[in-house]
Amino acid sequence: MPASILTCPPPALSLTDREVFREQGFLVVRGMFAPAEMAMVSMEAERLLGQDHLKDTNNIRCRWQNHIETGECLFETFDPVADISPVCDRLARDPRLVDLLSTLYGEPAQLFKDKLIFKPPGAKGYDLHQDYIAWPNFPRTFVTAAVAIDPCGKENGATEVFPGYHHHGCLSPEDGDYHTLPPGTVVDSSGVFLELEPGDVAIFGCFVPHRSAPNRADGWRRLLYLSYNAASDGGDQRDAHYAEFHAWLKTKYAEYGKHETFFR
Repeated sequence: MPASILTCPPPALSLTDREVFREQGFLVVRGMFAPAEMAMVSMEAERLLGQDHLKDTNNIRCRWQNHIETGECLFETFDPVADISPVCDRLARDPRLVDLLSTLYGEPAQLFKDKLIFKPPGAKGYDLHQDYIAWPNFPRTFVTAAVAIDPCGKENGATEVFPGYHHHGCLSPEDGDYHTLPPGTVVDSSGVFLELEPGDVAIFGCFVPHRSAPNRADGWRRLLYLSYNAASDGGDQRDAHYAEFHAWLKTKYAEYGKHETFFR
């Protein structure tokens, strides 16, 4: 079992665990949330999926992906989600998770970003990239905790991380835009698939290159992607981040001729 895969409860994180996270850039904690808790989150995800008034291609809360074979536009993500879901908000601020991240930081963790990814069958994955975006106030301590609602494996497009490359910092131009990383940036054989069961949590930093393949299974691959920053790296800036993020999205959409966007 790799050193970065834990089966112990979060409070048992040791100094060695923190060193492994710093060295490899990711950590998996098994069974942080109980089956009954995840069943509630699953029910909440189904409720949210039924909120058709929100699922509008002009609503910048929503993300869409093409079907890998048919090209059909598929609804994939609510970003943010905590403000429309008390269940997701409570999980994002759950002391077990926040305390674990605070232990990894060595100081308090602050919620920065929250999204619910459904990844329906056929949805295309994401090319190799890093999560860091070089905006003036974007925290370099940005860390994502991916909480599995459904089993995540290779067949349904589990996230694949590349350990150790985070030590090189940002691997794309720091110009404030999103960039995919070109072939050859990482050694493909060094990738680790974050294969998770419901209630498992995978944690990785914003400089860890990662990607995901299409979902070729018959069911969803739902994850809560909850991101945080160290308190000393900007404090509580979730609201400020989303204000900046939405302005950036509207500008990007307008560049492609889409001028009727809104946030609901």
